[in-house]
Amino acid sequence: MITTRQARAEDAEGMSAVITPILISWRSARPRSPEHMRANYIQNPDNIRCSIAEDDAGRIVGFQSLILPKAHNPYGTPQGWGEIGTYVALDAGRGGIGRLLFADSLAAARDAGIKKIEASIGRDNPLGIAYYEAMGFKTHELTNTLDRKCYMISP
Repeated sequence: MITTRQARAEDAEGMSAVITPILISWRSARPRSPEHMRANYIQNPDNIRCSIAEDDAGRIVGFQSLILPKAHNPYGTPQGWGEIGTYVALDAGRGGIGRLLFADSLAAARDAGIKKIEASIGRDNPLGIAYYEAMGFKTHELTNTLDRKCYMISP
């Protein structure tokens, strides 16, 4: 059974273990160290919520970060919107992990008074695009490299 909870500093190693194979498969040079996980996901000052999903053995199989970016942020997210990112272990996909994580993030967004959440997905990432569409996100902007999707939070 998969459970979710708020990420803690000691989860950084497990989160790094989830994201590293994903970034390698994307041929991405993005940072992935435990220190980066701690600073940019778990202890990010703009955090609304960072959740992890773990299996019965305590292995982290996914995580999702929801932040409230400041004005002129590097994501280009409109001010007042949340920005979300989701990573599920390559060997654990299609098991409902993303849906469980999004339930946590959605509740946190509502508690924070957020009305819209944006996800910026690489246009070459059909699984990511399909995931966010399944959660109810709609494309609001296409760039050469990104499909930027928005989720409207109902009261």
